[in-house]
Amino acid sequence: MFAIKLSAKRPILALFVSGCLLAGMQTIGWAQGNPGLTIFSGVERENILNYYLDFGGIPRQWDRYKLYVPAKKLTQGASKFFISYPEHFNGKFDTDKVEVRVNKESVPLREVYWDKESRVLEIDLERPIEAGTKATIVLSNVKNPDFGTYYFVCDAQAAGQVPVRLYLGTWIVSIEGR
Repeated sequence: MFAIKLSAKRPILALFVSGCLLAGMQTIGWAQGNPGLTIFSGVERENILNYYLDFGGIPRQWDRYKLYVPAKKLTQGASKFFISYPEHFNGKFDTDKVEVRVNKESVPLREVYWDKESRVLEIDLERPIEAGTKATIVLSNVKNPDFGTYYFVCDAQAAGQVPVRLYLGTWIVSIEGR
């Protein structure tokens, strides 16, 4: 009788352990894929934007940042993007390796200007992005800063007749040591 009870518990235990392993693998796959659980950021939940770091966000290493702007945030389209970052960010951007993608296609850029003193990366589009369109800003050849959390604030210049600068949201980027 005792042997029957013990053998019935083994499949349940194996199922539990394999479920934990699968959940752990998914968490590893999602690492650096979004801001994760953010409790006390000072940024309202609906203003936190998703991002992805292609090479894991290792301090002082080269990386590619994919910064996502959802369609619901581009209510008036965009003719320029402004990305401002904190004073303690000591990374580097390659302005020749900036791309804006809409529907997985690259949008032609007029100019990318990095104002180091004001800590703003300005991306001027050759033609505006329509309202209600999702966009991905790809920053390649970024030299990651030191370990820490960095708030990248995204503004856009509206695509309409009146060029108003609008706040779209904030990417809360974590650079973690490994």
